[in-house]
Amino acid sequence: MTGPALVLVGPPASGKTTVGTAVSEACGLPFRDTDRDVEAETGSTVADLFVQHGEPHFRALEEKAVARALTEHRGVLALGGGAVTSAATRELLVAHGRVGGTVVWLDVDVASAARRAGLSRDRPLLAVNPRAMLRTMLEERAPLYTEVATQRVPTAGRAPEEVVAEVLAVLTPRGDR
Repeated sequence: MTGPALVLVGPPASGKTTVGTAVSEACGLPFRDTDRDVEAETGSTVADLFVQHGEPHFRALEEKAVARALTEHRGVLALGGGAVTSAATRELLVAHGRVGGTVVWLDVDVASAARRAGLSRDRPLLAVNPRAMLRTMLEERAPLYTEVATQRVPTAGRAPEEVVAEVLAVLTPRGDR
């Protein structure tokens, strides 16, 4: 199998960066975040890209960053919460799962995500009424996360260590890690 050892998907504040970093350290693999890739490529933050150029522009950049990372990266890959809204990205993730790749949906409830996200300025889609936006996002995107995920790991009300342990358990049987 080529591509990342693990791809993490999920809504904002589901724990993709926290869990991904811990899993990468535990497995001795590099960690990569497609939001950081877009920022490095453009020299601008995700929040600034949303404000200055709009969501469609950011999503186009994100789609390219995900496609590139799925080809180049061999470690743990975290995708932005909205990456699954791209049909092309979903196709790539489903294909990655079909060839033995692991795509884990870190599933979180509204209350936990709202607590974790707070009023963070670096989450542009949550800038106004974060709880309502999170609820809408979770409802709209749940079928998309389900479509691409090979595993679902709930994160609500759980310590990061518990989630990391469950994700590692999902990877352990693969043998080629």
